[in-house]
Formats: sequence, C-alpha cells, structure tokens
Amino acid sequence: MEMKKRISLELRNRNPAEVAELVVDNCRSSDGEVEGLTDDYTGLEILSMVNVGLSSLAKLPSLPKLRKLEVSDNTISGGLDALAEKCPSLTYLNLSGNKIKDLSTIEPLQNLKNLKSLDLYSCEVSALDDYREGVFELLPQLTYLDGFDEEDNEVPDSEAENGCFVPDEDDEAGPPGDDDDEDDDEDEEGSEGDEVGLSYLMKEGIQDEEDDGDYVEEDEEDEEEEEDGGLLGCCFFTAPVAVVTVTSPSMSVLQ
Repeated sequence: MEMKKRISLELRNRNPAEVAELVVDNCRSSDGEVEGLTDDYTGLEILSMVNVGLSSLAKLPSLPKLRKLEVSDNTISGGLDALAEKCPSLTYLNLSGNKIKDLSTIEPLQNLKNLKSLDLYSCEVSALDDYREGVFELLPQLTYLDGFDEEDNEVPDSEAENGCFVPDEDDEAGPPGDDDDEDDDEDEEGSEGDEVGLSYLMKEGIQDEEDDGDYVEEDEEDEEEEEDGGLLGCCFFTAPVAVVTVTSPSMSVLQ
C-alpha cells in the first residue's frame, strides 16, 4: 500500500491536528520521500515509518510537538539537518538499519538540543572503532545510544516504549525528607496497630485463663457438694445389742 493512502486510512476521519500517534510501517514510498503527511499534524508526538523505502527526510513536514521518530530499516544516508528545523522537540530518533556510514552524517543532530536517545545499530557507522565514544563526544546532549548510556546501563522500559525522557521521580518529588517522614508515620501507625493487637490477644489469653480457673473452682465445689451430700444422705442406726450369757440351764437375757 502506498504511504499516502495508508496515512489517509490511519486518519479515520479525524482532524489531523488531533492525531498524537501515527504508525505507517511497511507501506511504500513511491519516490523515497515522505508522502501524505502535512503541516496540519500539529499535535503529532509519535511517528513510525519503519521499512517504507525512505531514502530522504527532506519532505518531512513541520511537526513541532514530535518527540519520537522511528525510521529504521530504510535507506537514509544523509539529509538529517532537516530534523532540527522541523522537529525541534525530538527526544528519541531510531535510524537503525539505514545507510549511515560515518560520524559526519549524524553531525547535524547536534542542533537537536532535546535529543536524548539515538539508535544506529545495524548501520555501517556502528562498526567503527571507538564508535560509542565518538557519538557521545559528538552529541553531548545524548543520554542513550543503541539503548545504553555511557556506562552501559540500559534505557528503562518506560522511556524506551514511548520515547518520553523525563527527570527521575526522585527529582520531581517534594523537599528532601518528606518521603522519609511519611514512611516514619506509617511505621509508627503500624507499630501502634501491632501493640494494640498484641495487647488484645494478651487480654484475651488472660481472660481465657481466668475462665478456665472458674471452671476448675466450680468443678471442685461440685465435687465437695457431692461428697457432703453423700455423707448427709447416709443414715447411721445403732441397734440394741443383745448379750447372751449362759451360766446354767436357766438363761438370762440382757438388753
């Protein structure tokens, strides 16, 4: 599908100024230039034109809010000076898989003052000796080259996904110590909750022991009552005792 037609389809009856992201990967540019994209896309922030047969960015319209540009797997070999004029807000640029052979080709990117991440892997320039050192020296505003910073730390996923390179959250947080105070408050609340819970459990345990003691005392009292009742319930009778003494043929009975 031709690039111009693809862009028209992606518009989906919207006003071009309302489009923030446009992906037209794997369509075809008839003459190696950007087609169908106009200055009307004033709100465009993300543009992806991967593998579309581009050999030049000269006809790229003015996109003042564009911050992420994906043009990998094309045949671009120069003409990057147009980017600084037309995309001044660019922070992420992917040129991997293009025909860029030397550092002088990317020198115009020095004018992209907001550029933080640049991808050039699979370009001939990436095979040069001291390639990484040379790029970081040429473009001091860069933070990441081919997904890694100068100390070989990988770009965070959140930034790699949307090309939005913003200050760390720690830098945007309140005055130093605020978070620590909040954490301390939470710890204190947690400790108080633990103490209350422990006190409650101890109280319950003591109450259970007292209840058990009552049951023991009641059982002992019941046993004593049963013993007393047994004794009271028994009747002791002293029957007259008859003593018989035989002394002679005559018998006397003593009572």
